[in-house]
Amino acid sequence: MLKKGPLHARIIERFDDMPQQLQQAARHILEHPQEVALVSMRELARNAGVQPSTMTRLVKFLGFSSYDDFRGQHADVIRVSVDGFAARAMARDEGSKDGDGLAQRMLQTLSSQVARLCEPESLLRLSTMADRLGKARRIYVLGLRSCHSVAWHFHYVMTLLGDKTVHLDGPAGTSGDGLIRAGSDDVLLAVSISPYSLYTLELAEAAREKGLAIVAITDSEVSPLVAIAEHVVLFPTESQTFFHTLVPALAVSEVLCGLLASHNRTEALEELKRADRHLSAMNTYATSIPRRKI
Repeated sequence: MLKKGPLHARIIERFDDMPQQLQQAARHILEHPQEVALVSMRELARNAGVQPSTMTRLVKFLGFSSYDDFRGQHADVIRVSVDGFAARAMARDEGSKDGDGLAQRMLQTLSSQVARLCEPESLLRLSTMADRLGKARRIYVLGLRSCHSVAWHFHYVMTLLGDKTVHLDGPAGTSGDGLIRAGSDDVLLAVSISPYSLYTLELAEAAREKGLAIVAITDSEVSPLVAIAEHVVLFPTESQTFFHTLVPALAVSEVLCGLLASHNRTEALEELKRADRHLSAMNTYATSIPRRKI
């Protein structure tokens, strides 16, 4: 587990004042603080997708006289959890052939990421967000592009528990129309990760202007959603491959649905029985391969 010290807070405090390239370097350091102590400045810059000179400018921007001084501030955050998954994933053999042990490294990383959601701070965030969602008259759910699957999962499970959610997923650019009747008694649950969907941010701001409370499931303390959200649950997206992982976000969705169902178990059970009756009447599921009609 990585501790958050004064330097972490300093980066977040100064983040909005940074030029874009410095923000890119700073975001990487926030998400991978262990790299500062474990790799060279050039490798850190390469991993962040910036030039070494950008990393030097970031160090100066944050008030350090040198990179070594900056690096020393990170020495006390390298404290790996006892499960060792993250450490083993980070220590992968760079000389191995592509794909060697990849499945194992991916699953170890995912296991570690989900386990991090069990930390007290994350559990408190989840509980607080569920309480806020539970008090809302209606929950508007927004997640676009890769985050669509997370938003849809939350909405789908919640439809089994009643009609409290509205999925902002309209065709032909009509997603925002779902907010026509939204008001101050409602909440917008927004899901987004870097690079952040412009339309997600625009709809979130439009919802806030209508008086809705914003709660966010997002990837970073410097996510644009954090600035307007009443409650935030953070999840990691780093992967052993070239694409982001959404497994932790789906875990967050499942936990929120479970917590909301537990708020009123009697009502939830009745709604689930109603859903079962409807699905059965519609002959929705099969237990064997149906015979082809000729």
